[in-house]
Amino acid sequence: MSTTPPALPASPEPAVATTLRPGTSARVSVPATTANLGPGFDSLGMALEFRDDLSATVLDHGLEVVVEGEGDGVPLDESHLVVRTMTRTWSLLDAEAPGLRLECRNRIPHARGMGSSSAAIVAGVWLARELVPDGPARLDDAAAFALAADIEGHPDNVAPAWFGGFTISGHDAEGWYAVGSPVDPRIGAVVLVPPTPLSTEAARGLLPASVPHAAAAADAGNAALVVAALAGRPDQLLRATRDHLHQEYRRPAMPDSLALIDRLRADGVPAVVSGAGPTVLALVAAPGSGADAGLPAADVVLGSCPPGWQAEALAVSPVGVRAAD
Repeated sequence: MSTTPPALPASPEPAVATTLRPGTSARVSVPATTANLGPGFDSLGMALEFRDDLSATVLDHGLEVVVEGEGDGVPLDESHLVVRTMTRTWSLLDAEAPGLRLECRNRIPHARGMGSSSAAIVAGVWLARELVPDGPARLDDAAAFALAADIEGHPDNVAPAWFGGFTISGHDAEGWYAVGSPVDPRIGAVVLVPPTPLSTEAARGLLPASVPHAAAAADAGNAALVVAALAGRPDQLLRATRDHLHQEYRRPAMPDSLALIDRLRADGVPAVVSGAGPTVLALVAAPGSGADAGLPAADVVLGSCPPGWQAEALAVSPVGVRAAD
């Protein structure tokens, strides 16, 4: 997968609004994601097989939002992130719904660095596009990804949530881009999720405006090595995932997470902050790969889970957003 989408049109044709038919529905499944993987700040991301499932039905009037699972306290009105995203997508497609029922079955923890907001945005774009009769033809995957990245403001979680697998993404003069790269099937993941949330805004607020040239150079080399290590040299992941740009600056906001990473890395585990944190991501041997991967077993990391935290052993998901069963 590789895409460099064109700039999004201000108002796709046709100019006449489409009113969606009540009773039309769509269901979607979207994965959790982890970003950065240590040195790949705002550029590297990977989909994990841990999913939110959502459904949307056009009503003849009104708005109903139902949330199950994660997300206590999220708004249940038009300010809900999925609803806002669907409205923006319909505006782009010059469509409107007389009413909407949105049901969210959330498993991805909120404000933990596992891409919950990207999952909501990607799900909203996908659902809105599917509910328009010619939506997929008028808003292809490249343009849909670009819209989702526009809404999120950065593509590192949005890209794997949409396309699946491991992605390198960014923004240049031509717009948002995402390029897929292979993941060795011997590689799996463990996420260690603390009970206390941390907003992305708070985590980003701790970062300095500039860093030493040597730190930037070290991270550039390690980010390149991450790509090679994930593709077929998992034995290099401990070296590759060393970060010099962002994790240490965020220690005051998540001291327990960074202390756990220190302990895991001292034991030879490639452990990093997942996204903006405070979840810890550890790269481990996938089930059945044994010592051949040069990585610790998932059970070793699961056994390091601090009291009160949640731990999950997860596969890398090769599939991003998709129709739910």
